[in-house]
Amino acid sequence: MTVYVDSMRMPARVGRIQARWSHLTADSTEELLDFAAKLGLKPSWIQNPGHIWKEHFDVTDSKRELAIRLGAQPITMQEACTLWAAKREAARPATAVAPHT
Repeated sequence: MTVYVDSMRMPARVGRIQARWSHLTADSTEELLDFAAKLGLKPSWIQNPGHIWKEHFDVTDSKRELAIRLGAQPITMQEACTLWAAKREAARPATAVAPHT
């Protein structure tokens, strides 16, 4: 299992905080929540809860750097999109295929 932090660094204002923001995600919800707690992030701040392929926390540059120091794998935005696509595909229900006769 792995925790990832992407390189988005999008400038935005969230509430009173003007910063550059990236995404913190993981292979499982439990791992994401455990790691987020180490960063001081509240569980209620999770984005898209219940949808493992798109669950994440938005993190500022300072939290991104701390996440990397604590063991999160830094990834590019391209790698993040590939990861999310694979997780989305894995979450899809299996489609029944009729046998050929």
